[in-house]
Amino acid sequence: MNKLFLLLSLFLTACFKVGPDYKHPEIVTPTHWRNTETNTLLNATNSQWWHQLGDPVLDNLIKQSIQGNYDLKIAIANVEQYMGLYGSTRSNLFPQISGSFNYQHPQLATSPQFKPNSDYLNLGGGMNWQIDIWGALRRANEAAMADLLSQEATRQAVMLTLVSQVAQNYIKLRQLDRQLEITIETVASLKEGLRLNTIRFKEGYTSNLEVQQTDSEYQRRSAQIPQYEQSIALTENALNVLLGKNPGPIKRGLPIDKLKLPSIPAGLPSDLLIRRPDIAQAEQQLISANAQIGVARAQYFPNISLTGNVGQISSQAASLFAPGANFWTIGSAIATPIFTAGKIAGQVQAAEAFQQAALANYKLTIISGFSEFENALVSVIKTKEQNEKQLARVEANKKYFNLSRIRYEEGYVDYMNELDAIRQLFDAKIDETSALAATFNSTIDLYLAMGGGWIAQEEKSDNIPKPTDASYFP
Repeated sequence: MNKLFLLLSLFLTACFKVGPDYKHPEIVTPTHWRNTETNTLLNATNSQWWHQLGDPVLDNLIKQSIQGNYDLKIAIANVEQYMGLYGSTRSNLFPQISGSFNYQHPQLATSPQFKPNSDYLNLGGGMNWQIDIWGALRRANEAAMADLLSQEATRQAVMLTLVSQVAQNYIKLRQLDRQLEITIETVASLKEGLRLNTIRFKEGYTSNLEVQQTDSEYQRRSAQIPQYEQSIALTENALNVLLGKNPGPIKRGLPIDKLKLPSIPAGLPSDLLIRRPDIAQAEQQLISANAQIGVARAQYFPNISLTGNVGQISSQAASLFAPGANFWTIGSAIATPIFTAGKIAGQVQAAEAFQQAALANYKLTIISGFSEFENALVSVIKTKEQNEKQLARVEANKKYFNLSRIRYEEGYVDYMNELDAIRQLFDAKIDETSALAATFNSTIDLYLAMGGGWIAQEEKSDNIPKPTDASYFP
């Protein structure tokens, strides 16, 4: 009878699970993007795109960040935590076996009417196995696995964001370095102009107005030098935080105008659903929420367990393993809810509502991902156009500056024309550097918006700590 009951339980366990099975929601993807870019590279998003910039120093900084960043270490530890929780949940599917040893030596009574009691020794083992007829444990295991995969997607998202932040902060650092150089060069030119105008004023060839205007512009640009130096120091410190290091200087590589612009990754809307870790995370959260409905509904049904004990019992240690000292028991227990005052119904209602929220979050994450990709693609195209216009503006102001200096030296115009040319050339160079940095940043944002298969390649490195797998024993 017991064997028949066990076989029937195992058969039902293998073929029945209460609650809804997960079905992938239907997603409407865009049929085309608003803008297109001709300079695209197929599967570029699956490669280590930062190598395309051609700066070994940046490559090394990204490597250091992957190895030392504390946000990534926290994300890896969270994965290991959920790996342990999954292993603990999975263990409920199997029999739980325990051992015990009990020894008692009773205190002898002093009154003669009491007889001395014998020692008591018990050595045995017990087994408890909850038969998962309704699939509650399997649903819980399904939810635990989804929670684990959700944390894994979070870890990938941290790595994806980290690489982008390191690259963008490095671009910002090289942008500030170049703008500081432009400012120092302009201040040196203004200082020389102030010296010459002061001499000319003393000799009566110019007015004090020109001297004061030159001095005003000189002091204005000089005040910008410590501002850039401050921004550079703050950016270096921000980079060190990403690297997991204390504040300090950052090694430089190529200047910003020598960096190569990465190719634009080509991809289809459906690719975003596979590449983006935040979308994968949202779907795993939905899978977990869907499985939790089954866990909640299974509480309506009886809980069936098999129990057993085996061991040795004796009043003397010498006869503990004698043939007559062994014992064994086997049994089963059934517990079913009768009246819970709406407790189970409330848990089912909460689980179903949570699943609906997870479904809405999943669809919102997909829409947001498409929007971020579209925004990044627009930014790439438009920042390139802005950069081209700024380059033309710099060339125009260089010509204006050269002509104004020649006319001033030949005495056709006063110094105010050259001073205006210096101002406009300075602003054009600063804006052109900002536009170039914006072009790099928009391209990096596009790679970030598309996710990336390069994470799998990075994870093959032994330098990246890996979470420990769930344990099967003990």
